[in-house]
Amino acid sequence: MTYPTKMAAALSGATVNQLRHWRSPRTGPLLIPEIAVSPKVMYSFRDVLALRTFVRLRANASLQKIRSAIGSLRDIGEADHLAAYRLVSDRAGNIQLLTDEEAVSLGRNAGQLQLVAIIGEVIEPFAARPGVLIPHLLRPRPGLTVDPETQGGTPVIAGTRVPYDAVADLMRDGVPAERIADYYPAVQPGAANDALDFARYVDSYAIDPRRRFEITDPRVTAPSPYWPR
Repeated sequence: MTYPTKMAAALSGATVNQLRHWRSPRTGPLLIPEIAVSPKVMYSFRDVLALRTFVRLRANASLQKIRSAIGSLRDIGEADHLAAYRLVSDRAGNIQLLTDEEAVSLGRNAGQLQLVAIIGEVIEPFAARPGVLIPHLLRPRPGLTVDPETQGGTPVIAGTRVPYDAVADLMRDGVPAERIADYYPAVQPGAANDALDFARYVDSYAIDPRRRFEITDPRVTAPSPYWPR
């Protein structure tokens, strides 16, 4: 399964600029994409899990503390993909590694632990920034699912192998939700609308973050709670 930068951003909650910064060799990469960095950057499903962890940790911890924690993780001999670890932060931004036996401090001051970013919770929806709700990783919309073993991890219509963007493209070409079944019989109108909404959400990550996202399609009567405000 592979995800281009825009999709990795939409599924993880990191902005495209953050992803660029976090993989930059000039600043010391926080995470190097597992699939490829040239000629086109491609992230793995495990990368997206790790990125969601970083975004959640950033609610309390500085980027410097996260970098330091990852360095400490490597110093103690942990060399697996970062998605394999349960990293948690307290309200002061101190980061620890949780194992089945103990909590290992990855900073100078452990402090009182208040769990806010356990890897098991990373797939759940969370607020990344004011006005931006990051969807459930495996169910980004009620009518969509993400399965690393189906269509390379591309979001699909629930219960099918139909990619969300194939449906969204038809609707953008003027096919109403009620007629999508003419092309894909298993796709109900509600799921078709979910596909279009998710496509717009993904596209919002290609917009200059200094500009506000505006709804221009008359078929949408209210903003999705996932879209940047």
